Amino acid sequence: MSLNYKGQNLFIDNTSIKGIAKKNITPFYVYSYKKIKNNFETFYNYFKKVSPLVCFSVKSNSNVSILAELGKLGSGADVVSEGELLKALKARISPKKIVFSGVGKTDNELKLAIRKKVLLINVESESEALLINKISRKMNRVTQIGIRLNPNVDANTLSKISTGKLDSKFGLPSKNFLKFCKSSKNLKNIKISAISVHIGSQITSVAPYKRTLNAIRKIIRLSQINFDYVDLGGGFGIQYKNKDKKIDIKKYSYLVEKFQKETNCKIIFEPGRYIVGNTGALISKIVFIKKNGNKYFVILNAGMNDFMRPALYNAIHEIVSVFKSKKRISGKIEFVGPICESTDTFLKYKNFPYVKEGDYIAITNVGAYGSTLSSNYNTRPLASEVIVKKGKIKIIRKRQKITEII
Repeated sequence: MSLNYKGQNLFIDNTSIKGIAKKNITPFYVYSYKKIKNNFETFYNYFKKVSPLVCFSVKSNSNVSILAELGKLGSGADVVSEGELLKALKARISPKKIVFSGVGKTDNELKLAIRKKVLLINVESESEALLINKISRKMNRVTQIGIRLNPNVDANTLSKISTGKLDSKFGLPSKNFLKFCKSSKNLKNIKISAISVHIGSQITSVAPYKRTLNAIRKIIRLSQINFDYVDLGGGFGIQYKNKDKKIDIKKYSYLVEKFQKETNCKIIFEPGRYIVGNTGALISKIVFIKKNGNKYFVILNAGMNDFMRPALYNAIHEIVSVFKSKKRISGKIEFVGPICESTDTFLKYKNFPYVKEGDYIAITNVGAYGSTLSSNYNTRPLASEVIVKKGKIKIIRKRQKITEII
């Protein structure tokens, strides 16, 4: 994470969080451009021997300004909806660097993707491929598609973000995949250019990826198709706590290099969390502190509508004070939001640096699946988003006005 203390004050890169908070209504998201750039370049450099196309997973953070910055660094985009596709195009990412994924694309979404000539539409069912062929025929086009394989690989991650097992809704099992490859020869308006996989998110072990590569090898051999691309998806985990296991991407890169030499296919990756997860923080203000029994409740003005991951996944995001006091609160402390739900809680501590009502805190590592999962629940406006780049503060999403909701 790009947060650090200078004395007792919290900074993002070299910019004071307190200074940003004085000019912006809390809660708000703040990102480090420097960290985004570093993460993207680090990821690419791990795999530079295979010259991959890195298609940033837009669902992890769909802010157009962030997409534009990644585009300038050479990134493409992995999109899963019409809105995400339009955002990627608005960010000036070339359609030839855009992959359209998702299990339930509508007619209108497919028409848009075909019209814009995106690099690949990754299909997840036979019916979708037939529909793409039908639309393409009417538009007098031949559309490049990838077929998403369900490799029946357990990613050893949270069940709610595991996508590669047979009981998952994603992709085609190997038997169906091979059957479709044979029958698709009669479909003249699609070209099977890629095999695609994505086995889950927040993966911290190389082993599931290794099993997936072996599954792809087998399918390529049995299909007898010369695929132009192999889309290996994303899902690379990050450290939310210091003691969290860190994935050995360098070790994985050796496996990918060997795989690429064997298959002679262009490699595509779809990282999201790995690029932006540890680049952002949610800054909130303490509204009230109250003691119920032997526990202190620190009530924030950020709620589960602003940041859903703890309520949705029981995800743990460390909380730090913007002003670090030398005194501490001893006893049980729970940071909660103002929403009328028991699940509107962020984290519990046994002791914490002293804070008081009106102080600011930062919820860390929220750059991925933070703002994109936010909502207007309780008729609360969406928080603003701010990026710090070379010492300058730029608002990249204005705080929503209540009148806009009403």
